[in-house]
Amino acid sequence: MFSTSLLDWGLVALYVGALAFVWWRRRGERPTAVDYLVAGRRLTLPALVMTLVSTWYGGILGIGEYTWRFGVSNWLVFGVPYYAGALLFAWLFARRAREAKLYTIPDLLERRYGRAPALVGALAVFVTSAPAAYVLILGTLFATMTGWPLVPCVLAGTVLSIFYIHGGGLRAVVRTDELQFVLMFGGFIVLLAFLFAQHGGIGFLRAHLPTSHWTWHGGNGPQAVLVWYFIALGTLVDPAFWQRAFAARDPAVARRGVLISVLFWLAFDLMTTTAGLYARALLPGLEDPVLAFPALAQQVLPPVALGFFFVGMLATVMSTIDSYGFVAAATLGRDIFWRLRGDLDETRVTTYTRAGLWVTGVFAALLALSRQSVIGLWHDLGSLVTPGLLLPVGVALIGRGVAGPRWTLAAMLIPTAVSAFWIFARAQAPDGSSLYPFHAEPIYAGLGASLTIYVPAWLVAAARRRAAG
Repeated sequence: MFSTSLLDWGLVALYVGALAFVWWRRRGERPTAVDYLVAGRRLTLPALVMTLVSTWYGGILGIGEYTWRFGVSNWLVFGVPYYAGALLFAWLFARRAREAKLYTIPDLLERRYGRAPALVGALAVFVTSAPAAYVLILGTLFATMTGWPLVPCVLAGTVLSIFYIHGGGLRAVVRTDELQFVLMFGGFIVLLAFLFAQHGGIGFLRAHLPTSHWTWHGGNGPQAVLVWYFIALGTLVDPAFWQRAFAARDPAVARRGVLISVLFWLAFDLMTTTAGLYARALLPGLEDPVLAFPALAQQVLPPVALGFFFVGMLATVMSTIDSYGFVAAATLGRDIFWRLRGDLDETRVTTYTRAGLWVTGVFAALLALSRQSVIGLWHDLGSLVTPGLLLPVGVALIGRGVAGPRWTLAAMLIPTAVSAFWIFARAQAPDGSSLYPFHAEPIYAGLGASLTIYVPAWLVAAARRRAAG
C-alpha cells in the first residue's frame, strides 16, 4: 500500500467522488451529436488549454522511468519533438480544422476521398486512440497503491476512467480535465518543494548523478533519440488535437490554444524531468524504475502531501484515458457503426458512441495486458499509424496535391502494412534492444513507403488537371 494514513486515502476517495459527481449530474442527459462529440463547438481558450494540456501527458510513469535511466535526454526525446509537432499543428492545421466544421478525421477523409479511405482512416484512428499505454500506467499505479495484482487493477482503472464521461461526452471530459489540470501541476509542485527543501538544488543533483545523465543522448545511440522526432509527427494526425480544434469556439481560439499549451507542456516537462533526476540521485538501486515517481514520493513526502501527489498522478493519467477513450469511442460510434449502417439520422450517433466507449475500454485493457510496456506501446502504435495517416490527412485539409481515392487508399494501407511487417520482423539484440530489417526503424520504412506511393499519385493528379485545362 502506498500509505497507511487515512488522510491520504481520504484524498483519493475525494477525487473519485468528484468524478462520480460529474457522472451523476449528467447521467440523464440526451445531448445532440454536436453537443456530445464536440461540446457544441463552444470551447473557450482557457478550457481548450486545460483539456489539451492534461490530455497529452498521461505517460507519467514512462517519463519517470526514462529520466531515471537516461537523465535529461528525456526532455529531448519526449519533450522537444512533441513541441515541434504541436507547433506545426497550430501553424498548418488548427485554424483550417475549425473552419471545416467537421466532427472527426474520418469526416475529412470522406469529404476528400470517399467512403473507403474514411473507413480505413477510422480504423487507424481507433487503434491509435485506444488508450492502452495509459490504462497500463493507471493499472500499475493502482497495483502500487493497493498491492493487488496487475490484471484487476488494469480493469478497475479502465472502468474508473470512462464511466463519468458516458453521459456528458466531451463536455464531461473537459470539465474533469479542468480539475485534473490543477491536480497534475499541484502534485509535482508539492513534490519539488519538499525535494528542494530537504536536499537542495542543482548542486545536489550534479554530485549524485552519473555524468551520462547530463548528456543529450543519455548513453543511447543517435538513432534511438532521432526516431522519436519522426514518431512525434503523429501529433499532426493526433485525433485529440483535431477534436479540440473542431470543438473550439472559433479558429483563433483553436490556434492560440495549441500555442499556449506548448508553454504549459514545457513547464510540466521541466518539473517531471527534475523529479526524475532526484529519483535517480536518491534511489540509485531502485529495482523497477517505472515506479520512480511513486517510490520517490513515498520516501520524501509526509501524509496529506503524499496523498495529494498520488491524486495528482492519478489525475494526470486518467485525464488522458478519458480523452483518448472518448475519441476512440466517437470513432467507433460515428465513423464506423453509423457510417457502415448508412444511417442519416445523427440522433443515433450519441447512442453508438456510448456503446463504443465500453468496447474501447475492453480493447485498451486487452492490448495493455498483451504488451506490458508503456514505451513499447507508444513506439509501436506511433510507428504503425502515423505513416498511413500523415500525408492523406494533411493533403486533404490543405487541399493541394490531393490524389484520387484509389491512390489514397493504397497510400494508407501499404505504409501501414510495411510498418507492421517491420514491427513483427524485429529481433532482439543481446542487450535487449530491438533489431529491425536493414537496421531501419519501422516508422522510417512506413514513411518511405508513403512517399513512394504519394509522389507518383501527385504527378498523375497534376497531369490529369493539366489535361482537363
